[in-house]
Amino acid sequence: MLHGMGSHEGDLFGLAPHLPLGATIASLRAPIADGPGFSWFPRGGYTPGDVSGDVADDAAEAVLAWLDEVDTSAGVGLLGFSQGAMTAAQLLRLAPRRFDYAVALSGYVPREEHDGDARLRELPPPVFWGRGSADAMIPISSVDWSIPWFATHTTLTERVYPGLGHGVSPQEITDIAAFLAARLG
Repeated sequence: MLHGMGSHEGDLFGLAPHLPLGATIASLRAPIADGPGFSWFPRGGYTPGDVSGDVADDAAEAVLAWLDEVDTSAGVGLLGFSQGAMTAAQLLRLAPRRFDYAVALSGYVPREEHDGDARLRELPPPVFWGRGSADAMIPISSVDWSIPWFATHTTLTERVYPGLGHGVSPQEITDIAAFLAARLG
């Protein structure tokens, strides 16, 4: 699990009771101190919707370094919210063979083409991309860029929740649980 901007590793853990049994859940703390929480990307130096590939790579490489230290022989899936969703997408670009699936919530794909995109197209992993129709945090231009990217680089399950802002709804939790149950058997 990869939390959003200014949050912490305990934030998404509230979803755990609603997810299928049988998976080991690790919720990581982002590396950058940000107010009372932590972030995957620094607040300055970019505008929402325009995170550079280099900044996104730095965040993803921090996760890969952590994964290098743990046993991942049972497989690894990603679940990220906002900045965590963007980090999950970048992880797929950097190391597509290391991940069995990804869940990206209220996020987008960093806009620049990436060296890993061609590899990812060859083995499109299952991805659940959920977002609210009223999410004012994610610019529509970033969503517009991400729609065809997810469609051509992943095996996409896309859900848009009417009236939902930058958050997670009960229906989305149900849909995530179904997506994960299908992946976990």
